[in-house]
Amino acid sequence: MADPISRRDVDFLLYEWLDVEQLTKADRYAEHSKDTFDAVLDLASDIAIKKYAPFNKYCDQNEPYIGDDGKVVLPDATGDAVREFLAAGLIAGPFGTELDGGSLPATVHQAAMIWFQAANPAMSSYTFLTVGNAGLLAEYGTPDQIDTWVRPMLEGRFFGTMCLSEPGAGSSLSDITTKATPVGDGTYRVTGTKMWISAGDHELGENIVHLVLAKAPGGGPGVKGISLFIVPKVLPDGTRNDVALVGLNHKMGQRGTTNTLLNFGDGTFPVGDGQGALGYLVGEEHKGLFYMFHMMNEARIGVGFLATAIGYAGYLQSVEYAKTRVQGRPVDAKDPAAKPVAIIEHPDVKRMLLAQKSYVEGALALCLWSSLLVDRVATTGDEDERARAALLLDVITPISKSWPSQWCLTANDLAIQVHGGYGYTKEFDVEQCYRDNRLNPIHEGTHGVQAIDLLGRKFTMKGGTGLRVLVETITETIDRATAAGGAAAGYAAALRAALERIPAAVLTAWADADPAVALANATAFLEATGHTVLAWLWLEQFLAADGKEGDFYDGKRAATRYFFTYELPKTGPMFDLVMAKDRTTLDTPAEWF
Repeated sequence: MADPISRRDVDFLLYEWLDVEQLTKADRYAEHSKDTFDAVLDLASDIAIKKYAPFNKYCDQNEPYIGDDGKVVLPDATGDAVREFLAAGLIAGPFGTELDGGSLPATVHQAAMIWFQAANPAMSSYTFLTVGNAGLLAEYGTPDQIDTWVRPMLEGRFFGTMCLSEPGAGSSLSDITTKATPVGDGTYRVTGTKMWISAGDHELGENIVHLVLAKAPGGGPGVKGISLFIVPKVLPDGTRNDVALVGLNHKMGQRGTTNTLLNFGDGTFPVGDGQGALGYLVGEEHKGLFYMFHMMNEARIGVGFLATAIGYAGYLQSVEYAKTRVQGRPVDAKDPAAKPVAIIEHPDVKRMLLAQKSYVEGALALCLWSSLLVDRVATTGDEDERARAALLLDVITPISKSWPSQWCLTANDLAIQVHGGYGYTKEFDVEQCYRDNRLNPIHEGTHGVQAIDLLGRKFTMKGGTGLRVLVETITETIDRATAAGGAAAGYAAALRAALERIPAAVLTAWADADPAVALANATAFLEATGHTVLAWLWLEQFLAADGKEGDFYDGKRAATRYFFTYELPKTGPMFDLVMAKDRTTLDTPAEWF
């Protein structure tokens, strides 16, 4: 079966650009080397190609369902694949030796995980969510909570979820109604309903550890009243907790992942004499959203990786198809009897392939760079450098989530177009890639939510320090490219002009201190800023390929040329819209629709 990800590209990004081998100088990663990194990548790709990829279409066509006994039924292939993943110890890869983990850098771990996300997005979600859950509890849980819940997850016995949304409160977490009442012995009784819970119920392991946002007494209105609780499906003594599966949501894509509506404390599985599911507080009361953001931000970057992986898989399939599909003759062919050529020879097909290449390889660079910031925060001894990396990670997260979700979906759309009429048939995989990826602009905060976060908070907090650090980081690359001369200098000039518009747009948008006006065009700002950041990452790759010969490096140079010629100019009108403080959306009443 074909590789859904280019190993050559991953190696280039990790070793020739990011130089992840330097991470082994840190005590946390000292036991590692390029050989161990490569071994993990080899292992991940081998399992993904053999155990995950062959069942991607099967899982799409055979969705989970609730059996007569009320339990979720998954295809046997899902359990077999997940068990293979767990047996390889990959789930504990990014955790430290204190948890018997592999002490693997986040950058390398995420690079390995992208094979599973590309091979079978739905199967990959069960372990992806468990790693995030375990990571949050390892950071904020008590030693007893870590022993009780985290260690079994890293052993592959327990799985984990995050329970935020409710039927009446999607992204608006301040409106959640799930309640947690203290019992008096340190535990709480949790009652409420959670919606859209991925991997919320299944029989893959012994237990499911739900991390649930709920409001405890005394917290007041809004998000400041939210606390975070561990609410397991099965209690430590082996009895069933009052967590009931109400139903499964049927999605257009990623159908192999159970997506659930859960009731907590409705009396289906009563626990003792009290009412409600038994829950255990994480950290302090009324700080739940702060703790949950640890997992949410990790999940947002993870969604960026997932979108990239699906886009990448579709891109490689369309390249292969374009090289083998023979149709049409060159437009300049003088002999009408000339033989048809492979469609990859047609300029418009090359345009679509270059667009996909620039989106998916650029998105992978973005996500891996974001992961490297995680590693820098974890290992850097210099406090100023650590603070700078943390700030960069904070401001880049909305882009790392939303840009791949938007543009790698566009790549999937183009992959269908390259296939022509075959593209939208079930006999080819690209139509499923599109359906699977269409969920990601909504997952973990919609495109609009991320845009408001970027313009409304990330670029204005701390007096705009995060924006300043990002601009400084990109400017360093521009200066290097300018000094290099030639094509690099030309790209640097174009990028500098676009970069200067970001702080100017922020200042103009907020000049009147009117949030409604400032944020009305936040989505356009996110798209323009995201494209500027991606142009920077392509310039970085262009410089990393400088002086190197071969088709691979020529392809990097071609993709850079494409992005600066076709994509970066799109930022101009978007920045214009933001700086004009256009009121079209504000001034259109609901009655006009």
